Amino acid sequence: MPEWLDVALRSVMFVIFLFFVTKVLGKKQIAQLSFFEYVTGITIGSIAAESIMGLDGNMFLGLLGIGIVSLIPFLGGLISLKSKKFRDFTEGKGTIFIKDGKVMEDNLKKERYTVDELLELLRNKDVFQVSDVQFAVLEPTGDLSVMLKKENQPLTAKDLNIKVASIKEPQTVIMDGKILDEPLATIGYSRRWLKTELEKLGVTIENVFIGQVNSYGELTVDVFDDKLQVPSPQERPLILATMKKCQADLELFALATENKDAKELYVKNSEKLQKAIDKVTHILKS
Repeated sequence: MPEWLDVALRSVMFVIFLFFVTKVLGKKQIAQLSFFEYVTGITIGSIAAESIMGLDGNMFLGLLGIGIVSLIPFLGGLISLKSKKFRDFTEGKGTIFIKDGKVMEDNLKKERYTVDELLELLRNKDVFQVSDVQFAVLEPTGDLSVMLKKENQPLTAKDLNIKVASIKEPQTVIMDGKILDEPLATIGYSRRWLKTELEKLGVTIENVFIGQVNSYGELTVDVFDDKLQVPSPQERPLILATMKKCQADLELFALATENKDAKELYVKNSEKLQKAIDKVTHILKS
């Protein structure tokens, strides 16, 4: 067999094998590497490179070596789930860098971080002044978690006593001009409903690059033609406007009638509708 073909076959086989190894070890291996996992990754890479280019060696011994090395973090992960001490030893613990607005210099030295590096980590979190920080900890993954002092934290709707509607994650129901039936069924809608909503927007499925349904059941789309303007959903504002019109009509009927019982009925229902409007305005207002 020619050497170039041997290298090609070895490369393909090791890529496939490493892919399945990574799948078994889990997403954590590519998202957050501990010291233990970092060393294991380097070792696996070295074995794979040597097995691919070492034409005189046995390729299957390389596969065996990768399998054994991969088994170690897998077993270590199982032990970590049951033992905090083992987890702290292999994955490490967070180190406090800032507490009550004061830098912990000894902890910086322990982790071999300079003040410049700390300030850089803070800037990555959009924090430019140390005194604004209540608490900051260096995570085992090397990321800095920052909690600002209360007066420096952004205002939330809860702070202002403003009611906001709860939302759920949007479901992508159209992608590359094709309907995705599984997410559509997840939210309890059919293809007929989807086609009706597309007709309201004046587009066809083939022209939609991506279509999503939000937590209010509204369809929003992005079309292939960037020059084409697609109207935003108007159902919620229309419902709110209709409710307000009905409430205003009830008030007018109460003023126009001379029948005492009818007047009381109109006023009573007008007040009920106004209370309902007050409760749902934050949901229906776009």
